[in-house]
This record gives sequence, structure tokens and C-alpha cells, in this order.
Amino acid sequence: MCGIVGYIGKRDAAPILIEGLHRLEYRGYDSAGIALVRGKSLSVFKSKGKVRELERLLPERLKSSTGIAHTRWATHGEPSDRNAHPHVDASGRFAVVHNGIIENSAQLRRQLVANGTQLQSDTDSEVLAHLIAAHPAERLEDSVRAALRLITGTYGIAVLDGERPDTLIVARNGSPVVLGIGDREMYVASDPAALVRHTQSVVHLDDGELAVVHAEGFETFLLDGGPTSKTPATLAWSEESFDKGEFTHFTRKEIAEQPDAVRRTLSGRLEPRFQTTHIGGLELAARELLAVRRVKILGCGSAYISGRLGAQLIEQLARVPADAEPASEFRYRNPVIEADTLYIAVSQSGETFDTLAAVQEIKRKGGRVLGIVNVVGSTIARECGRGMYLHAGPEIAVVSTKTFTCTAVAFALLAVHLGRLRDLSTARGAQLLQALAGLPAQIETILTQEPAIESLAQSIARQQNAYFVGRAASFAIAMEGALKLKEVSYLHAEAYPASELKHGPLALICPEMPTVIIMPRDELFAKNVATIEEIRARKGPTYVVTHAGEPLPVAVDGVIEVPKSEPELDPILLNIPLQLLAYHVALARGSNVDQPRNLAKSVTVE
Repeated sequence: MCGIVGYIGKRDAAPILIEGLHRLEYRGYDSAGIALVRGKSLSVFKSKGKVRELERLLPERLKSSTGIAHTRWATHGEPSDRNAHPHVDASGRFAVVHNGIIENSAQLRRQLVANGTQLQSDTDSEVLAHLIAAHPAERLEDSVRAALRLITGTYGIAVLDGERPDTLIVARNGSPVVLGIGDREMYVASDPAALVRHTQSVVHLDDGELAVVHAEGFETFLLDGGPTSKTPATLAWSEESFDKGEFTHFTRKEIAEQPDAVRRTLSGRLEPRFQTTHIGGLELAARELLAVRRVKILGCGSAYISGRLGAQLIEQLARVPADAEPASEFRYRNPVIEADTLYIAVSQSGETFDTLAAVQEIKRKGGRVLGIVNVVGSTIARECGRGMYLHAGPEIAVVSTKTFTCTAVAFALLAVHLGRLRDLSTARGAQLLQALAGLPAQIETILTQEPAIESLAQSIARQQNAYFVGRAASFAIAMEGALKLKEVSYLHAEAYPASELKHGPLALICPEMPTVIIMPRDELFAKNVATIEEIRARKGPTYVVTHAGEPLPVAVDGVIEVPKSEPELDPILLNIPLQLLAYHVALARGSNVDQPRNLAKSVTVE
């Protein structure tokens, strides 16, 4: 969501900070700002809108070697210049940028106003600047500590003092903060994407940690304790990974990257010797996995939907009861944590707050939890301590494409692994391994059908609503297809099990309500044909995603064919055309494909 960038060193800070903000635009935001130390005072510039609007405000000569910057995604207060970060105290000495939510901000604002403070914004974040100023101390970190002790909620913050330009203070509780280590210069960011151009050596702060950052290095401390020891890690991604290359949009680039991304997810994990899969990060012995009696998968958005598909794979191949639940609901219903249940947390960014909170609740109650994440060293990965990295590469567009596909592949790997420990035969294991290895080439084949999918998208783009339906595992793909379409095109779309149409949704079928039917040529094919007949009888347009083969036994308005894999893996391939469909509907409707309105890539607040 919101983005933080900071710099302290020997170079001109403003260009570094602005470039970092551009790197973080994909996270979603509505305003931007920058604070720089000039002499012994602060210069602050803020603007509603995109980073380019902020750039227009900056003077041509803006020399400073210390500064912080921010992109804001509104939570408290509408998007506006005055609600943009950084926020400063009444004297203009202290500047703060903040990601997260201060839950007791209303109470703190009342106290500040009662003490004569004039607040300049509607945000929860502004109180931090005033609280820091209200606790003067010889060391800036002590003032920040005193302020944070009064805060209830989540934060990733960076603090600047105009009178002490040789120091930046950063702290974290529930919202990521990363330090980048340079040559007599240091960087601060909420996301490594802002750092890759300048350094590959980073340190991730943990919750409850504070860092004192100087040009020559850094020190880390517990918020209420002594020093901590941090070992720098190396970023796995290069600067080139964050460029569009030959593509107009990151969304389209990431769809095209899926064959190679799936190859990376599979790399080193297929074990043909025993017709199984090798997942080194599980750190669970065969005996422990055999004792698992249930699997519970948790995630949000596309991660939750991939969990729905993963649960089906695990039940089909391992014959272990499995289900998926939105992580955002899980922890609020006082869940029963069972010793023989394996919990799996799914998050592309590894920073999704609701999923992280669910992981912490499971661990607090003694449960075992694995992580399936894409970002190495992310908070959920470190909190879980074991699981699988996707190795899909950075995903910049807000909507999940390649990480959804790679997560589905990761679940297939896990399902085969669990199945081979139980009653999945070597012959069936060999078939599945061969099918997994063939997925990248099959995805490449699907991508060549883009012109036909684009043509179909033009018809759907003229409507205002759409249904997506499927049966069994195909229903999860219908859910993902509907989510993608509404995210990027703003066309209202809903997913239903095909069997549920007659239990209510059929009332809305009409010539203006297109339905996309995901129907593999499996044992349910005939039932899906009957569903098409029901829709056509009410003059509803029908578009089918199916396998290549004999012509459909019923007339439809459009067909997209995909190669056939093993039945359990077919949903992975059936999903790919729906990504291209959503992309081209969005283009036809003039939407901002990479940065849909009101959405953020990494949701780090509740």
C-alpha cells in the first residue's frame, strides 16, 4: 500500500527519493510527498495525485543529502495535499512518514488539541510528529521511542529532524521496513523495489525494532530494550526485473513471463527417481506429514482463491480433508487450532497484514504453519520459518497473474508430495510429474491465442456485468476470472458454481449479461453443456473456455481452447486465457491496467 523511501549519505537525496517513489507506484497510492534537510531546517513538498505531480513542485536547485519520501493510500482523511505525507510538528522541525493505522489516533488528537496543538490534516499519522516534538530528548531515537509507546496500532515509520541531519530513525510494528546498505550511504524503504538500483545488501526490521541510521551504517534496537543483531541479506531480484521491457503494461509483461516463472517454481522440485516432489523448505519429516489429518489454507484475494484450488488438489491427490478460508476472517472467529492440522499461509508479497495476523494467531495457539510466498525474506516467510518460495520474480502490477499461477503450481507440488506419502501410486506420480514439467510449454501455446481472446474481449467490454461459472476445481478458476475482470476493467463480475445458477442467479440472465463458462472435457462436461442450454434459453451470451477437441454440441458466442493436461492440473491452464481476457477488456474500457483505482498491491493494513 503506502510507500516509504529514505536516504542519508553524500549524494543529492531528492533524485534518489523521487526515483524510489516511482519504483513504489505499483503498490497503489493517491498522493506523494518529500521532506529534505537543508541547512538546519526542513523543506517539505506534498501533492495529491501521482509522483509526477510532486516532481513539478520541486525547485530546480534542491540540494540535500538527507531526506524521506512517501506515497500515501488513504485510510484516514480523503486524498488531498494536506493529508499527504510527510507530516511535520508545529515548529516544522520533525517530519514523519508512516505506513499503517494508528488505532487510538482519535484519542491522541483530542489530547493534542486540548494542549493547544493545531492539527493540519485529517490523518492518523500526523499525531506522530507532534508526539515526537512533545518528548524532547538528547537523542532523536529516545523521542521516537517515547512517542511510539503512546501508539496503539501498526506502523512502519521514518523520522527526520531538521536540526540533526546526520540521523534517520525508522521503526516497525506490522508494516515492513527495509534498510539498504551502500558505500558510506544508507537507504530506507518499505519495499526492496525502491532499493534494487542502488544496493543488493539489505536488512529487514522485525516487529518491535527501531533502527538509528547514519551515512556510515546503522544500529538496531528493540523498542523497549537493548540492541539487536542483524545479518544483511542479498536481494534476489535485479533492477531489470522492475522494467516493462518491450511491453506497454506490467500486467501484460507478467502474463507473458508465466512460462519461465513456472519453470522456476518447478526447478529442483521434481524427483523422478521416486516419482514424487522435493520441497526442501517444508522441514517436516515424512512421519510428521503422515500425522496430518486436515489442511487449512489461508490467504486474501487471489491468494485465497489459489488456496481454494490448492485445497482441491490436496484432497484429490493426498486424500486429506482440506479447505481454504479468507485470512481476513479467520482470526476474528476465535478459530480452533488443532495439533493434527497443517496450516498454510499464502501471500504474494509476504507482507499481507491479515494473513500475517492469522499466522501469529496460529502460532500463539501452538499450531504448525507453512508459508507459500514469493518475496524472499518477507515478514510472513520469516514468521512461518518454513514452506515454499515461488521464485516467480517480482510482480509489479497490482493484479496477481504469474504469482497466482505459480502458487497453484506450488500447491500441485505439495499435493503430489503428500499423496506419494500416502496412497498415490508411482505410476500416477510419474504421470503428474510429466504433466507438471509440460505446463510451461502449454502456457506458451495458450499465449499465442491472444488475438482471438482480444476479439472476444471487445464483446464483453460493451457490457456492464458478467457471470463466471464452473464446477468443482473450475469454480475456483471462475472466481479468479471474475476477480481479475472487476479489478482491472471495473466491469461488475461475479462467480458462481455452475450448479447454483438455477438457485437464484439465473434471474439476471438476459442479452446484456454475458456468462463465461469454464468447462474442461471431463466427467462434468455434459452437465456444463446443460448449463449453457439454460443460459441460452434466456438469451444470455455464452463464452466457453475448454479443451481442444470435437466441436461443442451447443452453439455459443465464443470459444477459447487450451491444451489438456492431467485432470488435477487442468485448472492451471484454464486460468491463463481469463487473465488475457481481463487485460483486453480493461484496455477496451480505458482502465488503468497496472494500477486499478482504490486498490493496492501489498495490503499492509486491516
